Amino acid sequence: MGSEVVIMPIIFGVIFGIFYLYISARNRERLALIEKGTDASIFYSRKKSFTPIWKVIVINLALLLVGIGIGIFLAEILRTVLGVNEDIVYPGTIFLMAGLGLFAGFFATKRLNEDA
Repeated sequence: MGSEVVIMPIIFGVIFGIFYLYISARNRERLALIEKGTDASIFYSRKKSFTPIWKVIVINLALLLVGIGIGIFLAEILRTVLGVNEDIVYPGTIFLMAGLGLFAGFFATKRLNEDA
């Protein structure tokens, strides 16, 4: 019974610790730049044009699902034509094509960011 009570505070403590370390490290870095007298414009010089995150998610998800669909189709072809074991061909082909779909999504997102 005691482990259920301990787990939630540990989870919240870890989340708080991550945010605390992020904010305090950022603050120390900025204070060190101010002490050295360097320009703080590096914190504000972001690109004005960027690709919205929803476009990246939609492209990657679409290509992942297309890859899974092609993987299922190819697995069925391999099973019926070549007689490969069903337990081997389905997971292998699906994961292979899903990985290729995500790889294609990476390059599509990269090209989308270059065009923006």
